[in-house]
Amino acid sequence: MSRAAEPPEKPLAPGLYVAATPIGNLKDITYRVVEALCGADKILCEDTRHTAKLLAAYGVRTPMSPYHDHNAERVRPGVIAALKDGARFVLVSDAGTPLISDPGAKLVRDARAAGVAVHPLPGPSAFVAALSAAGAMTDRFLFAGFPPPKTQARRGYFSGLAGVRATLVFYESPQRLGESLAAMAALFGQRRAVIARELTKIHEEFVEGTLADLAARYSAEPPKGEIVVIVDPPAAAPAAAPEEIDAFLAGAMRTQSLKEAASAAADAFGVARKEAYARALALKGQR
Repeated sequence: MSRAAEPPEKPLAPGLYVAATPIGNLKDITYRVVEALCGADKILCEDTRHTAKLLAAYGVRTPMSPYHDHNAERVRPGVIAALKDGARFVLVSDAGTPLISDPGAKLVRDARAAGVAVHPLPGPSAFVAALSAAGAMTDRFLFAGFPPPKTQARRGYFSGLAGVRATLVFYESPQRLGESLAAMAALFGQRRAVIARELTKIHEEFVEGTLADLAARYSAEPPKGEIVVIVDPPAAAPAAAPEEIDAFLAGAMRTQSLKEAASAAADAFGVARKEAYARALALKGQR
């Protein structure tokens, strides 16, 4: 793994390359990313000391330049100007996929606005890795990033997500994990959750339980390492009885058209619009 990497057979095309890097295990990198790192004019990274370890592991000698929240506004115009002149830059974060709770969104947006080609180089992402092994439903999920650090803002943030009928995914710091889980337990109720910790590393761990139980565990003993929190969706509401739907439709049709009443019933009871419309027609025919 320390052998010098070879540049790509074909020269890298001009543009900005958004490259995913390992979230822990240095072997979790794609051939395309290594080739791009070798063939680029410059690598834009959050922390040059951190990225230097990855480059050393693969023998990449491309120069690095810091690009992070504290210097982005200052250096971005120069980066865009160089890209417009045909430069080939690779953007990486300290770990995982750039822009996923990491810097880079404004750079990508401005590059595209300037007519610069932006190329995704897919690979590791902590929340995707956590979802794949947590046993959560993944047909519909919401990645919500880091909750606000202050208590009141965090409570309002979770309150807005309480009714979302999807698996919820968060990043959280070890120090605030217990407080966040307690706030979720108060607002979300007794939902199942999974704490994924130190993914792809030696001490990788998945801990499952109710939000309240996990809050008690991690409030007493905050964990170490990188954390992903996965929370099950709210339980489905019990199906409404046909008599309830008919009573709602009968009342609604006194002031609304049949179509409007059926649409309102479908929204109120979570039934298909076709079903609500058929029930409304049947009620109208009985009159």
